[in-house]
Amino acid sequence: MKKLLFVLCLFFAFCSFTKVSSQTIKSGEKLVFAGSYNMSGLMTQLAQVTMSTENVTTAKNTYLHLSCELSTYSKWDSFFKIRDLYESYVNPTTLKPSLYKRNIDEGGWTKKEKYVFKGNTVNSTSKKRNRPETQNTFSIGGSTQDVISLLYKVRTMDFSKFKVGQTQSLMIVFDEKQIPVTLKYMGKETVSAGNLGNKECYRLSIGAKTDALKGKDKNLIWLTADNKKVPTLLKFSIPVGTGKLTLTSATGI
Repeated sequence: MKKLLFVLCLFFAFCSFTKVSSQTIKSGEKLVFAGSYNMSGLMTQLAQVTMSTENVTTAKNTYLHLSCELSTYSKWDSFFKIRDLYESYVNPTTLKPSLYKRNIDEGGWTKKEKYVFKGNTVNSTSKKRNRPETQNTFSIGGSTQDVISLLYKVRTMDFSKFKVGQTQSLMIVFDEKQIPVTLKYMGKETVSAGNLGNKECYRLSIGAKTDALKGKDKNLIWLTADNKKVPTLLKFSIPVGTGKLTLTSATGI
């Protein structure tokens, strides 16, 4: 469970170089997922993941505020309590990030991060529990984004011309470093999409140079095969077990 939200972020982070469709991300959207983990051979619901959007206006600019929150259900808090919040402030049209924040509390272990994007440079601030705050400046590629902005960028991409087995490589930034990601299109499949009913979806596999994922074609995501590209189902395999995220509610889309 500890790496669940990072796995979720990776699942969406594969589309920065594919063809952009006419779909745009709107303010007022809310997607809710039930997070399950395999415990003693049984898939057990342990947590909720909530993704939402809203417009934020400052004296100089208007941003789209993207957030992704992971919380264990209260009955599981005594076992392993998680309260994670990831946020990104992006250009409403291009989804290019200006500010990224990460605030995590996992079993009492805490960490806060802030990234300020300036072109291909990121100025970061990080604070772990019981440790001094650190500051860093590092470079990223022109198409590299934080994981939250890519959570939403995926829905502006066009998979209609992808062939089964087609792969693509890109880079995401996490923990003050870039991570290579490889993706593979696996075809279409109809799955349950919560309050949206059954939906035909694109099925994709993801691999990355990180210890957060395990196995070949064991980490999968299903996105509705329409302009909205709503994530409906995610299955993940990590060193300590397997699990899935299931869409339960989609509003404002």
